[in-house]
Amino acid sequence: MGLQTKPILIDGRGHLLGRLAAIVAKSILQGQRVVIVRCEGINISGNFYRNKLKYLKYLRLRCNVNPARGPFHFRAPSKVFFKAVRGMLPHKLARGKDALARLKVYEGIPPPYDKQKRMVVPSALKVLRLNPCRKFCDLNRLSHERSLEALRAKAKQNVATKIEKHQKVIESFGYH
Repeated sequence: MGLQTKPILIDGRGHLLGRLAAIVAKSILQGQRVVIVRCEGINISGNFYRNKLKYLKYLRLRCNVNPARGPFHFRAPSKVFFKAVRGMLPHKLARGKDALARLKVYEGIPPPYDKQKRMVVPSALKVLRLNPCRKFCDLNRLSHERSLEALRAKAKQNVATKIEKHQKVIESFGYH
């Protein structure tokens, strides 16, 4: 892939996460600007349940002394992809920081890029690299599932504290 002045616009839908991240990491280290759109369509090999367990284990990692110190685990599909690329770069060095500045990731297709031609990376496409009988899941479902569980649990706690006094009044009238 030769160096271009315009950024390379890649449609993430249908690509495998690690393979696409490796190719993107190499190209941004070489000085190429890259834009990834539709990150929610990026696939991960392995069935959904297994990936969900791995993701939940990752989300449990935190600072025991003060969890507000980090590490901060982003749930958005674009941030998950960004973190995968960051792990393949020397992001603490100047050249790694410069390389990460050349990467832009989005969910959906924002206005400046919706009218431009999007590319695919054949060596990272799921249909070409993954055996058809193998299971896979996409980042959208993985991120969505986690956020819904958290919202439901938090909503139950909030509702329980708010209706406690009303529940006592209802029970005093003989209703359960």
